Amino acid sequence: MKCPKCQYIGFDNGDRCRNCGYEFSLATDAADAAQAASVELPIKDGTEALGPLTDFSLNTPNLPLFPGSGRDPDAPLVTPRATPRAPLAVRKTAPAPRPKVRRDDPPAEPLLALDTADFGPAVEPHEAEPEAGEPIPAAAAAAVDDSPKATASSGARLAGGAIDLLLVAGMDLTVLYLTLRVCDLTFGEVMALPMAPLVAFLALLNGGYVSTFVAASGQTIGKMAAGTRVVPADPSVASREGVTFGQSTLRAAAYVVSALPLGLGFVPAFAGRDRRALHDRLADTRVVKA
Repeated sequence: MKCPKCQYIGFDNGDRCRNCGYEFSLATDAADAAQAASVELPIKDGTEALGPLTDFSLNTPNLPLFPGSGRDPDAPLVTPRATPRAPLAVRKTAPAPRPKVRRDDPPAEPLLALDTADFGPAVEPHEAEPEAGEPIPAAAAAAVDDSPKATASSGARLAGGAIDLLLVAGMDLTVLYLTLRVCDLTFGEVMALPMAPLVAFLALLNGGYVSTFVAASGQTIGKMAAGTRVVPADPSVASREGVTFGQSTLRAAAYVVSALPLGLGFVPAFAGRDRRALHDRLADTRVVKA
């Protein structure tokens, strides 16, 4: 029966709806009660036709998918055209005949211009020596110019050394300040630091600055600003190659030797004939104009 409240259709006869629990006796409308009692689903008794398409007959002459009942059922669904189409053709060019090569005659090789040219006997070129009083070309003079460069003046060397000294002092003060900050100390407590490792580190830092710059280009930053350069003492070696790393390291270490006897090792750089200080003589170098 059908519930008048939720419209649920049940297959049992009871006083209460199995879906919402509504009691059919509480129905206010008599018509609803009658409708709920009268709505019953038919029960099959076995005489009905079986299958979902029992009301569909295949004996109908005109089916909706196959209209026209006059055509032959044995006729093919697709029939060819009365005039057949021309077949597709791929045009291919005929292969060109290969030229026949005669095996008895060797192929003629073309003659080059070098085969017909008439060359005289080979003569090694040589440069004519200039006569007495004739000027030497500039290129030849530059190729054989092994003359030593002018020695740097005392003022230029003093200016370059002062600039390098200021740079080295700035690096040392920076390292000392950062070390004190890390150790949470002040400049008044600098003696509390281990002096031997600190002095060794600063010596390596300063020596590395001088030796690396001199080995790389022969100039430190101070020498670049003053226009001077460190070169080997031998003019022939100085024209071909610069200062080696071993010479630059020895020259940087020899600064201590020049400075130890009250700086007397620097005096020949300002008063000597070739202006070579003690560290220059130990490293076999000299300072010239850049």
